[in-house]
Amino acid sequence: MPTLEVLRTGPLAILQDLGRAGLAHLGVGRSGAADRRSHTLANRLVANPDDRATVEIMFGGFAARVHGGDVDIAVTGADTDPTVNGTMFGTNSIHHVHNGEVISLGTPSTGLRTYLAVRGGISATPVLGSRSYDVMSAIGPAPLRAGDVLPIGEHTDDYPELDQAPVAALSGSIVELRALPGPRHDWFVDPDALVHTDWVVSDHSDRVGTRLIGRPLGHRNPDRQLPSEGTTRGAIQVPPNGLPLILGPDHPLTGGYPVVGVVIDEDVDKVAQLRPGQHLRLHWARPRL
Repeated sequence: MPTLEVLRTGPLAILQDLGRAGLAHLGVGRSGAADRRSHTLANRLVANPDDRATVEIMFGGFAARVHGGDVDIAVTGADTDPTVNGTMFGTNSIHHVHNGEVISLGTPSTGLRTYLAVRGGISATPVLGSRSYDVMSAIGPAPLRAGDVLPIGEHTDDYPELDQAPVAALSGSIVELRALPGPRHDWFVDPDALVHTDWVVSDHSDRVGTRLIGRPLGHRNPDRQLPSEGTTRGAIQVPPNGLPLILGPDHPLTGGYPVVGVVIDEDVDKVAQLRPGQHLRLHWARPRL
């Protein structure tokens, strides 16, 4: 079967599928692709089931050589001007790669995470039913390194129905997110400050959470203690410094910081593409009670 030999990884390249659901009661988070839409689109372009593993690449710089036969690939998410043996091909499209050729991704001008799918999927050994790597717990196949060889799984006889998918380009301007009021919004002097502030993404952000910089939210009672509560992806926690943190796919299962809001599921994939220094605005998806 064909394989991919990793030549370069960029800042971080990890395997991701749709995560390991149903294990929270054992203390195991779901993890999974940070940008689920881009992951799913990449798989669909190469006629894979949605849950096949892709390579999630942060800020480009990835390269791999094909061995053992030809493969079909698709690259989605942040546009890294992907090439095969130096010849550029389109993002959000399927491309045929011959044995011995090198797939290379550059640095994206907008967005943060790119997804590389191969027809058949990356067939690494699952851990607790998933090939996703969780950066907080270190569960799953380890982050990729130069020299790693990735096996490619078997694919169906169905051939891709699309050569290219019409997808809107990621915007480099201010990102708009919708949120619902959180269970502890009344713990803040002015919870609406969350949606009246021009936030900036901190460089201390990762798959665990996206930290925001701006005018701190004031706690009504700074000394009030909150027992640990269950958390979810997209929850907007506010630590004692008043600066919000949007929880990502590798978030802890419980937390002791009050949640002022929760990014709606339809918008939460946008958080995966936020870059340090980028501006962000939040809006209530419905009036706060």
